[in-house]
Amino acid sequence: MALCFRWSQVILFLFISCTATSLLVDAALKTYQFDVQVKNVSRLCHAKPIVTVNGMFPGPTVYAREGDQILINVTNHAQYNMSIHWHGLKQFRNGWADGPAYITQCPIQTGNSYTYNMTVTGQRGTLWWHAHILWLRATVYGAIVIMPKEGTPFPFPQPYREANIVLGEWWNGDVETIVKQGNKLGLPPQMSDAHTINGKPGPLFPCSEKHTFAMEVESGKTYLLRIINAALNDELFFAIAGHTLTVVEIDAVYTKPFTTNAILIAPGQTTNVLVTADQSPGRYFMAARPFMDAPVPVDNKTATAILQYKGILNTVLPTLPQLPAPNNTNFALSYSSKLKSLNTPQFPANVPLKVDRHLFYTIGLGQNACPNCLNGTQLTASLNNITFVMPKTGLLQAHYFNIPGVFRTDFPDRPLAPFNYTGAPLTANLGTTLGTRLSKLKFNSTVELVLQDTNLLTVESHPFHLHGFNFFVMGSGVGNFNPKKDPAKFNLVDPPERNTVGVPTGGWTAIRFRADNPGVWFMHCHLELHTMWGLKMAFVVENGKSAEESVLPPPKDLPPC
Repeated sequence: MALCFRWSQVILFLFISCTATSLLVDAALKTYQFDVQVKNVSRLCHAKPIVTVNGMFPGPTVYAREGDQILINVTNHAQYNMSIHWHGLKQFRNGWADGPAYITQCPIQTGNSYTYNMTVTGQRGTLWWHAHILWLRATVYGAIVIMPKEGTPFPFPQPYREANIVLGEWWNGDVETIVKQGNKLGLPPQMSDAHTINGKPGPLFPCSEKHTFAMEVESGKTYLLRIINAALNDELFFAIAGHTLTVVEIDAVYTKPFTTNAILIAPGQTTNVLVTADQSPGRYFMAARPFMDAPVPVDNKTATAILQYKGILNTVLPTLPQLPAPNNTNFALSYSSKLKSLNTPQFPANVPLKVDRHLFYTIGLGQNACPNCLNGTQLTASLNNITFVMPKTGLLQAHYFNIPGVFRTDFPDRPLAPFNYTGAPLTANLGTTLGTRLSKLKFNSTVELVLQDTNLLTVESHPFHLHGFNFFVMGSGVGNFNPKKDPAKFNLVDPPERNTVGVPTGGWTAIRFRADNPGVWFMHCHLELHTMWGLKMAFVVENGKSAEESVLPPPKDLPPC
């Protein structure tokens, strides 16, 4: 009897062990089905069909834990070709899952599927995903929330609850039609009709009482807000009436905490803030409105959502926050200067101190001949006066399979003709060179890139996103970069680490990164207008010496070109 009892214990133990092991394995693999489908949605008294994922606007949140493998099967039921970018995920050796159309893959055609196979390595925090073809990210976007490894706490007080705050833009008309109309004229398309918070513009807009995001809070409790700027063309201020925000993370990298009444967030960026419900119980507006300190028209309308204390009636009128003035450059520069990496033994800032390759890229607007356009010219944009031409074959495929004639690797390290970049506006000789030209980087080399805004047509702030890497923001300034004096002011200790950085209006930003991720990696302005006009390029990072330092083979279901 005792023997039987012991055997039953062993069997039970084995069963529990196997079950626990399988649960652990299951926990490390997250699977999602993304059905890209058209759905009728109504905002601002206008109903229209929009492209969505799973009929949701914004799309579903992808939840994972550091170290997890994520499989996302995307099936395209819409009339447009589709590709999805997992913005900020490093995709080590795995550009096949990065998502930008014609850079790392050809798009998923109507009726077809593709599984993005990704592993979260050494990252935790808030990122996001969005369509990376045409202007479809106007409605195809959502949050990525990566929790720390089990048992690893946040390096800040544990919040009571958390919420995603995804900022976006809304057009009453069909976005792709509006873009085509602008391109035919050679001019920018009509600007958006509203900004949104979690897909809703808020009660300051017509027909929008029911299209308002509300978040209930309890007095005395602290909440973590994961804020994402998914807008196409606008940097945004965000604030909550009466409440202070404590910034604790940017682009899924912990920062030294600091308090502020408002944040500035560029398209492509994420910011995590703590907010404590420490005001008298009531209803308080959260608000988002553009920052623009250049003579460029923007949709300057304010989106709102509501922070509502528990037990307060909906009839109580909310108060509006004091947002910085739309052209408040001083706030923008001051806010950016406060961002610093946490730089602790657990979360170090591994800043490259020795630089192998120095790059200097000028950002310019321009005009090229267009006989069918309104004025015989079309607006364009360039880096080092090169307007990037999108290929018809994925650049990563061309690189991996050595397909000739798709791209060249002669993108210049600096402009061929230096000039006074930020002097008086330059309105002559605005033509650019067209080409699919990439820059080749040696594996594991360290790179310093200075991005310099110019006054070709006009100065403007530009948020630049580098795929496949995080980088350190060493410094920035207004005016022309001085290679003799400015590097002495670089922050070599705890510079902010991120994947998208704003280049100030009429100024420069210097970044550093280690090219330790082999493959082809896109770099572009995250203002969709400028990306469309050619303000983009790509790096080819060579393989290292071993298989572990080389691009993985392509998946079998990679979409054909």
